[in-house]
Amino acid sequence: MGHPWPDHHRRLPPAVLRSLSDHRHLDELLSPTQVAASVRRERARADRLGGCFTLVVFRLDEPEVNQRKLMRLARIALQSVRNTDEVGRYDARSICAILPDTDAVGAQRLVDRVEQQAAGGWTRLRLTSLVYVYPHHPGDGGLTQPHAEQHSVSASSMRIGPEAARVVLPLSGLLARRTPGWKRAIDIAAASIGILVTAPAMILAAVAIKLTSAGPVIFRQPRAGLGGRVFTIYKFRTMVVDAESRKASLRAVSEQDGPAFKMKSDPRVTKVGRILRETSLDELPQLFNVLKGDMSLVGPRPLPVDESNACRQWHKRRLDVAPGLTCIWQVEGRSRVTFEQWMRMDMAYLRSRRLGSDLMLLLRTVPAVLLRQGAV
Repeated sequence: MGHPWPDHHRRLPPAVLRSLSDHRHLDELLSPTQVAASVRRERARADRLGGCFTLVVFRLDEPEVNQRKLMRLARIALQSVRNTDEVGRYDARSICAILPDTDAVGAQRLVDRVEQQAAGGWTRLRLTSLVYVYPHHPGDGGLTQPHAEQHSVSASSMRIGPEAARVVLPLSGLLARRTPGWKRAIDIAAASIGILVTAPAMILAAVAIKLTSAGPVIFRQPRAGLGGRVFTIYKFRTMVVDAESRKASLRAVSEQDGPAFKMKSDPRVTKVGRILRETSLDELPQLFNVLKGDMSLVGPRPLPVDESNACRQWHKRRLDVAPGLTCIWQVEGRSRVTFEQWMRMDMAYLRSRRLGSDLMLLLRTVPAVLLRQGAV
């Protein structure tokens, strides 16, 4: 049976392997708070060095879970990992292992070893094992289950759902931060009021689009949202109907560096569309995205899925929070800054997200829109 240690360790006699691992004791077991901190640390390390790591969760899949069973599972995990790995309590039913510099295949070796030992002895343990990979690539380990439910990991609450055993999932879903209650309440109230107040302007915009160009009034596009989840964004259509198919031919003349595409004098934009863009009226349908919970009033602007996928690893931290109608980039940068500066502005928002900063950004958005700062 496989083992997460390198090949030269796996060639050692079983008795030697046991002696190497016996020094791992329960006092090394991390608390859920420490597990969350360790995951954040390993993510930062992977981003900086271009590496990877995995989080393996072993869930006791039994009607009754007591401390004795959980500690037996913890001992098995501690005796199965490398010295550089960390083991901790994930929740009341689960033990987890954090494996630096380990991909899905290496993590699966640990899963096999733990499950084999858990099935032996006087007290057999029934487990559900999940492997969370960072960064995640489609087809990792050939075990991807794309429809498995994702849950947030935080210092105060880390839960896992009843997913099927031995699946490989992106760790980004666990790193996503749930929208705070105060923020969601403001989003619902402000979006509802905003829809009522701007309804006349939206009706006029819809009529103008319909009378001046062929095609639908509303433009729909897949965007990368919270935790990388794809959602459909709504905007008033400002371009000709075949705009998306012509985008590739214009990529070379994009005025924005990096994976994002922006042109001040985009030939695909209609006359009415240019007015809507300059006044930001084309963004008004996104109030319905906010009402649905796809977006927030304040948060990093959501990128099209292809542009988000092309981002560097550390750029994707912006997906830790719900995307928004406005953020620091919207009021300070837009087309005037490099893509790297844009991403750093989003990182700054992630570090300072609170009620006061959100309200300040909303207040600053109004003059930015009226003065057409950096509008494209």
